[in-house]
Amino acid sequence: MKAAVVCANEDVQYLDYEEPTPGPGEVKVKVKCSGICGSDIPRVLHNGVHFYPIVLGHEFSGDVVEVGEGVTKVKVGDHVSGAPLKPCMKCDDCQNGNFSLCKHYSFIGSREQGSNADYVVIPEQNAVVYDPSIPYEQAAMFEPATVAIHGVFQNDYQGGQYVAVLGGGTIGMFTMQWCKIFGSKKVVVFDISDERLELAKRLGADEVVNTTKENFMEEAMAITGGKGYGFVFETAGQVPTMHMAFELAGNKSHVCFIGTPHVNLEFTPAMWENMNRKEFKLTGSWMSYSAPFPGKEWDLTAHYFATGQLKFDKGFIYKMVPMSQAQEAFQMFKTPGLVQGKVMLVNED
Repeated sequence: MKAAVVCANEDVQYLDYEEPTPGPGEVKVKVKCSGICGSDIPRVLHNGVHFYPIVLGHEFSGDVVEVGEGVTKVKVGDHVSGAPLKPCMKCDDCQNGNFSLCKHYSFIGSREQGSNADYVVIPEQNAVVYDPSIPYEQAAMFEPATVAIHGVFQNDYQGGQYVAVLGGGTIGMFTMQWCKIFGSKKVVVFDISDERLELAKRLGADEVVNTTKENFMEEAMAITGGKGYGFVFETAGQVPTMHMAFELAGNKSHVCFIGTPHVNLEFTPAMWENMNRKEFKLTGSWMSYSAPFPGKEWDLTAHYFATGQLKFDKGFIYKMVPMSQAQEAFQMFKTPGLVQGKVMLVNED
């Protein structure tokens, strides 16, 4: 088979690669679409891989073409997305159903061969069967959709309140939609790009706020009658939005940081006092799993993708790129601000 192999830093080559064979309890998937995740960028451009050579890719969709011995729930011909985490299932965290927190895990597409190839082999329990009416490019976004809903659960979300979603990227768009599905009073998306804010409105955001505007905070607080937001989700992983979360939170609010910062994050005493005086609860969110593995996050995504309530829009995708041009696809990320949305690697039949 062919695969996009990371051979060295900034060096992705489309090469002949050993085709995997499913062992007991495993299924072989013919990959149709494989999304480039933000976590893949430093792996390719900043020596971030665990070893060379490596085939990345953990956001994918495709068709089951072969099943190993003992497989009972997945059959040849099924359309599947893949849950990339392979927890040890033995440690205390796994035994308590906190698979995202396992410290002895493997991961498809970072610690072992991923989906940037013609085929990938995954455990049966990691194969999420979905309705074939869902397009492959949408199904390749199961993983970011599940990351979003996991954050919603982590934040002890309840409907009927004002919600602020900071960051109009893929995770932010799905977070906004989950909050709408589960009954928000009003969801407001914050971003610096009018194009992303237009996408948010198409997907159902009640209000949008461009944070480059001089008076954006006054506008944002006016939406809530000055009380602030009952639930705040930071999805961008940027210092300004993390600071912003503390300001937008209302009294007794719930704030969740889904985004991951890549530079030092500092708060002044006055900023920190926001949390003390408002007595809001702050939590983090990591990956997208619960018991029974891979969890309700994946079941609910399959359901709401199929019903159309969890919407997909062509604006999610920046470019569809042939798998053979993976090197060129990763080079796009060297230009700041160029890539607006998901870059999807596609295997051409």
